[in-house]
Amino acid sequence: MKLAIASTVLLVSCNAYAFTNSFGGVINQQRSTTTELSMVLEAPKKKKKLAKIETLKSISDHLKTPLLEQLKTEEIGVSQDAMQILKYHGSYMQNNREVKGKKMHQFMLRLKQPAGELTPELYRLCDDLSREHGQGDLRATTRQCFQIHGILKGDLKTVISSIMNIGSSTVGACGDVNRNVMCTPAPFTSPEYEYAREYSKVFAHLFRPLTTAFTDIWLDGEKAASVEVWDKEVAHHDIDQKMLLDNGRGIIIPDKTEPIYGDRYLPRKFKIGVTVPGDNSLDLYTNDIGVVVICDEKGELEGFNLMVGGGMGRTHNKENTFARAADHLGYVPKEDIYEVMKSILASQRDHGNRDVRANARMKYLVHTLGVDNFRSLVESYFGKEIQPWREIQPFKYNDWMGWWEQGDGKLFYGVHVDNGRVKDEGDFRLKTALRVITDKYNLPSIMSPTQSILFKNIEPKDKEDIDSILREHGILPIEQIDPLARLAMACPALPLCGLAQTEAERRMPSYVERVRSLLTKLNIDDEEIMMRMTGCPNGCARPYMAELAFVGDGGNSYQIWLGGSPVLTRTAWPHVAKMKDEDLEITLEPILAMFVQQRQQFEAFGDFCHRIGSEAIATYTKSYVLGSVTA
Repeated sequence: MKLAIASTVLLVSCNAYAFTNSFGGVINQQRSTTTELSMVLEAPKKKKKLAKIETLKSISDHLKTPLLEQLKTEEIGVSQDAMQILKYHGSYMQNNREVKGKKMHQFMLRLKQPAGELTPELYRLCDDLSREHGQGDLRATTRQCFQIHGILKGDLKTVISSIMNIGSSTVGACGDVNRNVMCTPAPFTSPEYEYAREYSKVFAHLFRPLTTAFTDIWLDGEKAASVEVWDKEVAHHDIDQKMLLDNGRGIIIPDKTEPIYGDRYLPRKFKIGVTVPGDNSLDLYTNDIGVVVICDEKGELEGFNLMVGGGMGRTHNKENTFARAADHLGYVPKEDIYEVMKSILASQRDHGNRDVRANARMKYLVHTLGVDNFRSLVESYFGKEIQPWREIQPFKYNDWMGWWEQGDGKLFYGVHVDNGRVKDEGDFRLKTALRVITDKYNLPSIMSPTQSILFKNIEPKDKEDIDSILREHGILPIEQIDPLARLAMACPALPLCGLAQTEAERRMPSYVERVRSLLTKLNIDDEEIMMRMTGCPNGCARPYMAELAFVGDGGNSYQIWLGGSPVLTRTAWPHVAKMKDEDLEITLEPILAMFVQQRQQFEAFGDFCHRIGSEAIATYTKSYVLGSVTA
C-alpha cells in the first residue's frame, strides 16, 4: 500500500514505516513487538521549489520583514507580502466593499484569549479601543476572543501595544501557528473543569511563537509592562523547559529563534480545543487536536483523551477540499502530554502539505494516512506507543446561557449575543450594558464558542441588579430569546471580509424569523434546530457541523447542508447546490414536512436527515405539495 501526499510519502510494508521529513531527511521507523522505537535520518531527496507563501515566511526574519518597513510608510495600507506577515501579529487588512471608488483600507485586530477568559481590565480596554480607534463595536468570534474592526494603519501600534501592556496579546490569533486555544466556557469549579481551563492556557503558552518580532515592532523592542495573564497562571508548569526539551527524535529543529516552528512555521493554521467528558459546547471535533480531560473518581488528573484531524474549511467545486470531524487518536497519561502534543504538531510541521495551500491543514494529512498510520507517525516522534482511547460519557451540547451556580457559592450568567456583535443600536444597548456591569462589579468574563459572553464569580445578592441593568438596556431575558437564535451562528461576511460571496451575519436574523414561521406553519414550534450561516465555504462559523447550514456560493444564494449532529460529533452533507434567498421557504418546507411525517420518537432534525439521507429527501421533495402537511 502506498499513500502519497504532495511532498510526503508514507510507505507501509508489514511493520516498517518510512516518513519523509521536509526539514531534513527520511525518518525510518521499525515497530517492534515492544514499545521501543528507533529513528534514523537519511539524506534528503532533491528539494522542491518552495511555494510563494513558504518563501515569504522563510525570508521574513521570523515575522518582521517586510511588515516593519511597511508600517513606516504614509500609505493607508500595506503590501500583500506585509499583509501576510501581519496576520501572525493578529491583524487582517480589510476594505469596505460597499464603498465604491478608491479602497480605504482598515484593519481588523483579533485578540488571543486562551479558554476565552477576559479580565475586567481587558474588557474595559477593548471597549475603549473600539470606540477611540475602531468602528465603535466589538465582535465576539467563534474561537472565544474579541475582534476590533475599523482600525486605521496609523493606530495599529497604539492599539496592539495597549493590549500587550495590559497583560494580553494578539500573537497567534491569526497565521500559520497555533491559534487561540478553546475550552468549554462553563466556569464550574469542579476539578475536571479547572483542569480544562488550566491546560488550555498551558497549550497556548507551549506553542506560542518565540520570535521577538512582536515586541520589536509594537513595543520598540521593550518588554511589555505586564506579562500575559495566562503565563502567570501556569508558570508552575515550567513550560519553557518542557517546550525546549529535546528527545532526539526530530521534534526540536535547528532554529535558535523558533525551535518548535522553524522559520517557515506550520503549513497552515493549527487549532486546539480542550473540554471535559460529556461537554461539547466548543465543537471539539472541528479542531486539529481535541483534548478531553480524564480524572479519577477523586477528581485527580490522570491524563487526556486526544482526537486529531478536524477542520471546517473547503473550496466550492473542489472535491479534494472538505470539512472533516476529528478521529480518536488515543489516551495519554498526564506526564506525557507535553511530548505527545509536540509530536503531533511536529508531524504536521514536517509532513503537512506545503505545496498546495488548500490541502495544508492537518485534517488532510490524517485523512490521507488514516488515523492508525498517523498515530504511528506521531509515535515516531514521541518514542512510545499511544494508549487506546478511554471510554467516556457521551457528549452533549449546551450554550451555558442564563443563570447557573458555579459550585463555589457564586453564580455565572450567560448573555446571548446575536451573531457575536456587541453594539449599541437604538434602544438595544448591549455594549453599554456590558460596560456598566463590568465597571460596577469588576467581574471577569468568558467568551463562549457560540459568540456570546459569560460573566462569572457573581455574588447571589447581585443577581437581581444585574438582571435589572440588562433589562434597562434593552437586553431580553434568555427565556424570551428564540431557541433558533440561541443555536444560530454566522460569520461577519460582508461588507468587510474579502472572501465573502454573500451575506451572513446581517442576513441570519431574518432566516431565524423565516424558519420560525415555517415551523409554526407546520405546527412544530417546539423543535430546536441548530442553524449556521457563512458567506463563503471557508467555514468560520463551523456550518458543516450544524443540523441545517447555509453556505454562501454567490451574490444572493447558498448551498444547503443537512445532517449534522445536534451534539456536534459529525459533519453534515450538501443537499442543495444553489438556493436563492427568495426560495428559502419552498426549499425547506418539504424537508421539514418529511421530518414531521417520518421522524422517530424524540429524533432531532439533524439525526433524522442523517438517517434518511439526501436521496430520500430529494425524492420526497419532488412530489410534495406546498401547504399539504402539518403535525
